[in-house]
Amino acid sequence: MNLILMGLPGAGKGTQAEKINEKYNIPHISTGDMFRLAIKEGTDLGKKAKEYMDQGELVPDEVTIGIVRERLSKDDCSNGFLLDGFPRTIAQAEALQNLLKDMNQTIDFVLHVDVPEEKLVERLTGRRICPTCGATYHVLYNPPAKEGICDKDGSQLIQRDDDKAETVKKRLAVNIEQTKPLLDFYQDKGYLVTLNGDQQIDQVFEDIQSKIEG
Repeated sequence: MNLILMGLPGAGKGTQAEKINEKYNIPHISTGDMFRLAIKEGTDLGKKAKEYMDQGELVPDEVTIGIVRERLSKDDCSNGFLLDGFPRTIAQAEALQNLLKDMNQTIDFVLHVDVPEEKLVERLTGRRICPTCGATYHVLYNPPAKEGICDKDGSQLIQRDDDKAETVKKRLAVNIEQTKPLLDFYQDKGYLVTLNGDQQIDQVFEDIQSKIEG
């Protein structure tokens, strides 16, 4: 079973990816993991990707697609895979279609974990971090015993700049703009399954199972 997982920051993709990996025994492949593996293995494409990354540049599509091809050819993908963070553009989506066609494979489902924007803002801005020990809390979902104080070492918790409302809203706006064409692309191909991500984690996963097991 070949799956693509999509969703905005804070939608809970990582949690669902773990559950899918556990239940269906298919590898969860994120773009970052793919690049790290290719670089670690010292493949020609890995070396090329490293050159761009070291210069702070985006890795070109042809290199990225080559790395995707290498990764999907590995033995652990024989039962399928779960792609996360790729494709990011229509050009990459079309290249993936061609790549899978060459491998006599296709995408089965594109799982879109959909959460209202205001809920994502609530989730992302509620994070608090201990600057001393690195413990992470959430003001709503995982609050410390004493407000604003780390349970482990009594330090004053902080909110990172990345988690402040203005930054979060800008980040979401950019992601929404980038994601919409891809959602439309996969909707037209009949692969897209939109899931209500504004539910309990287990309920979201139940919905995923019922969609892909039909």
